[in-house]
Amino acid sequence: MPADLNDYFNKKGKGGNGDNSGGGNNGGNGGGGKPPRRPKRETPQFLNEFGKKTGWIYALMALVALFVVAKPFVVINSGEVGIKATTGEYKKDPLRPGFHFLVPFLQQVLVVDTKVRSINYTRSQGHDMSGGGSKRSSFSMTGEGGVRNVPSIAALDARGLNILIDITVQYRLKPDTAPQTIATYGTAWEEKIVNPIVRDVVRNIIGSYKAEELPSRRSDIAAEIRLGIEKQINEKTANPVELTNVNLREIVLPEKIVEQIERVQIAKQEGDRVQLEVERAKQEAEKKAALAQGDADAKKIRAQGRADATKIEADANAYANIEISKSLTDDILRLKQIEVQGQFNQALSVNKNAQIFLTPGGSTPNIWVDSKSRQQKTAAQQ
Repeated sequence: MPADLNDYFNKKGKGGNGDNSGGGNNGGNGGGGKPPRRPKRETPQFLNEFGKKTGWIYALMALVALFVVAKPFVVINSGEVGIKATTGEYKKDPLRPGFHFLVPFLQQVLVVDTKVRSINYTRSQGHDMSGGGSKRSSFSMTGEGGVRNVPSIAALDARGLNILIDITVQYRLKPDTAPQTIATYGTAWEEKIVNPIVRDVVRNIIGSYKAEELPSRRSDIAAEIRLGIEKQINEKTANPVELTNVNLREIVLPEKIVEQIERVQIAKQEGDRVQLEVERAKQEAEKKAALAQGDADAKKIRAQGRADATKIEADANAYANIEISKSLTDDILRLKQIEVQGQFNQALSVNKNAQIFLTPGGSTPNIWVDSKSRQQKTAAQQ
């Protein structure tokens, strides 16, 4: 930058500073006196009007905030009911699905689920051996989709052996009596109603059987458990829960009992096999006997048939003879005699050596002609 320009700016800077520090406003203006006043700006009209309405806007915003915070309405979805409480007192009639208003700070609505829920008592969650002296697992009602996984039920059989039961119980809160149920048992109604009843019923029923009887009586035990649970739930105040299904999934026996049952099953299978062979041999013998009896019966039937045929034939001949004898007359006999006599004469004319045999008591002779008999007799005498 040129030297003259630098000097100019340096002087101007110093002069300005000196004038400003000199005890007045003259240095700033370069000529002395007060600086000129700036023109006053006017506030826009819409800002003046907005200022007048600010109170109303603040009041409206406060009402909106109060509405959001107080929330004087509730929406009940399908599969749910609402329980309205006015100053802490539950109303008897539940709120059905839909949109409902309430008085803020005085009324509250508790929304409860009335869809089908499930409790799975399973070994994957450990097991409650409170009946057998092992570590007890707490009952937890946490779960997704209304499904709860809790420890298996430990029970004692009739002889005091430890048995584990895996079972699934499905149920639902009754909508009509939901307010009374919540008022009586609270929101933890499942832990106070369903779980204790299920465990109590299962233990009582298992305790009436011996361990080795349980597998073969599985269907009977499942039916007894369902009936027992239904009975105890129905005895509760206001009949709060509807039982929809009980599924006995598995009966876990002690290892020694399992080995004993296996040995019994093997022995039973062997006995069944031997019994089957005996039955098969018996059936084979009965088959042979039946065949022999059938053959004998067939021969007997054939012999009886031949005898019957002979008898029938003899009867027919006898009947024919009787009928023939009835038709014979003296004239017919004389005619037959003349015919035979003619045959006799004819035979004698042909064979002089014919032998004649007369039937005793008959008038008609039987003729046998043998021309060689005499020659044979003569040859024998010689």
